[in-house]
Amino acid sequence: MTIFRTKPVEQSIQDAEGGEHRLRRTLSALDLTVFGIGVIIGTGIFVLTGVAARNTAGPAVALSFVIAGVVCGLAAMCYAEFASTVPVAGSAYTYAYATVGEFPAWIIGWDLMLELALGAAVVASGWSGYFTSLLKNFGVFLPEAIAGDDAVVNVPAALIVLLLTAVLVAGIKLSARFNAVMVAIKIAVVLLVIVAGLFFVKAANYRPFIPPSRAMEAEDGLAAPLIQVLFGVTPVAFGVFGIFTAAALVFFAYIGFDVVATAAEETRNPQRDLPIGIIASLAICTLLYVAVSLVVVGMQHYSTLSISAPLADAFRAVGQPWLATLISIGGLAGLTTVVMILMLGQSRVLFAMCRDDLLPRPFARVHPRFRTPYRITIVIGAATAVLTALLPLGVIAELVNIGTLFAFVIVAVAVVVLRRTRPDLPRSFRTPWVPVVPAVSALASLYLMLNLPVETWIRFFAWMAIGTVVYFLYGRRRSRVAAAERERILKA
Repeated sequence: MTIFRTKPVEQSIQDAEGGEHRLRRTLSALDLTVFGIGVIIGTGIFVLTGVAARNTAGPAVALSFVIAGVVCGLAAMCYAEFASTVPVAGSAYTYAYATVGEFPAWIIGWDLMLELALGAAVVASGWSGYFTSLLKNFGVFLPEAIAGDDAVVNVPAALIVLLLTAVLVAGIKLSARFNAVMVAIKIAVVLLVIVAGLFFVKAANYRPFIPPSRAMEAEDGLAAPLIQVLFGVTPVAFGVFGIFTAAALVFFAYIGFDVVATAAEETRNPQRDLPIGIIASLAICTLLYVAVSLVVVGMQHYSTLSISAPLADAFRAVGQPWLATLISIGGLAGLTTVVMILMLGQSRVLFAMCRDDLLPRPFARVHPRFRTPYRITIVIGAATAVLTALLPLGVIAELVNIGTLFAFVIVAVAVVVLRRTRPDLPRSFRTPWVPVVPAVSALASLYLMLNLPVETWIRFFAWMAIGTVVYFLYGRRRSRVAAAERERILKA
């Protein structure tokens, strides 16, 4: 037996279609598109625009969003091919199991566990900040010990996680409806920002559109980007290269579209609907990001933009403070859907791993009425609530980014492998120009990973080392594929 044994695609599809671990197929292409928008549009559109424009790109930050959107688009096409070919819960974990083997699949599943759990906890913590700030506008002040950046126990963050856990347990259709309402609120707020902001745009604020370039101050020690340590490359602010530096920053506003693929097993027509949901949500969010960035740098000169709340402060600067409150409401709705869909994605990845016996199988039990993996969902909700309530998560938030990019690389490689090993499989969506598009996607993701600090890489490898130990102590011997191999050997 080998740690690179693969799980046949036909077996994965058979697991999804029958037995006690079958999920209910109720989602449409529209539901998936709204899920994608729900998880992509969060704090990125309300915060990163100001940071990137003021520090690295100037008014050309809109081009940075386009570049980041193209990089994500390359990865999205790889995900779309896999999601339509192997319409099974688990996303990158399932794709890796079918192509590069069990141990790589375990590693990517372990990686997704880190990405999605930590991401949900970090965003829930941000949700608490928005909620506390919004209450202050109405004269309600929560004690600092239970809410805010320095809370001993972040109660609002834990409560929103537990509430969303209940929604997820109660059924995928209810989750989709709740998500649709929240997405409608935040899209309305974003469109209001765009339309209202146009009345305050000044052409002078766009000049120069690409400010003259200058070197950025280099970081030292573990805080330095890995690319700086390895090659002596220091980031450049402004100019053409500054646009690409900002693209590496605003890329993280797009993180989450890959979570749509985890709902493959609950989609009515996955071969058609999954590619539509993944690509359409990414395209819509890219257009909104570009429009918002053009408006905000037109309202206020890029050098004076706020770092923490650029949109709200831009409207305050033009004498429209009431819009700042609406933006806070949009931010609150945006973060609510991000938390919910990240937990949804993690529950489906771990559900697939439990069903394969790489983790304890009883957690893969599906609720007889709601047809959701309720046990693993409750465990994830409880763990996320504890994380966000008790831990200061800002320092390790970049682990979410490296985990996502690592998954992008694996999926890009897996597309090429499956094309060569199983050319016979029906593919309703095919990534164009294989292997060029997957290769460019993998290289672009690796480049963005190199821009992350050394300390992030160290924490990432530490987490991977823990996962390796767990696999060899538990999953390697207990996996269903290993059991099937042993049975074949005995019969032979």
